[in-house]
Amino acid sequence: MDQRWRPSPGYLAVALLLAAGGLALLAFLWLTSRPDAGADAPPPAAGATGAASAAMPAPVNQPAMANPPPPAARRAPEGDADPTPDLRSYVARGEKPTMAEVITRLHERGIHTGLGAFNPPGTSPPLVGLAVPEDFPLPKGYVRHHQATDDGQRIEAILMFAPDYQPVDAAGRPIALPRDRVVPPELAPPGLPVRRIAIPPPIDSGH
Repeated sequence: MDQRWRPSPGYLAVALLLAAGGLALLAFLWLTSRPDAGADAPPPAAGATGAASAAMPAPVNQPAMANPPPPAARRAPEGDADPTPDLRSYVARGEKPTMAEVITRLHERGIHTGLGAFNPPGTSPPLVGLAVPEDFPLPKGYVRHHQATDDGQRIEAILMFAPDYQPVDAAGRPIALPRDRVVPPELAPPGLPVRRIAIPPPIDSGH
């Protein structure tokens, strides 16, 4: 009877597993020890780096700009910083024109704002109409018109038709109104004392 040792099937299976594990470990070590792809590229020439550096201009250190100074204010012909023309733009130095002359010059230059919105004194005389006491209740369609003389004197209020009022007669027909809309005595409302105003005379500047 042959009594030589023979490996059992279980021993052979363990040996095969160990061998397979050793092969896998060797393969892993071989893969991880390979150089990466970037190592195969040749290093850049020393001259290339110098040329690239020379091609780029060196940064210039510029001092930080502070807030720029504001532009100088434009001085108007009158000598101030307001560019809007004032009376000195239309009156020569040393000249003393009347108010009528100043307003006339403004109108000649096409200026109709400020003083130019007024007519020269004396060119639009006050309207003369029926006096309206301050305590008189005005009917619908009538208004008080207040005025003043060229030298500043207050004139008694007169009665006028409202701008959007059109009186009619008994038949419902429109009544023709004066162009200045000053109420004539025949169209005065009932109860109003019919009395025309008087324009005060100019103030004597010599007294």
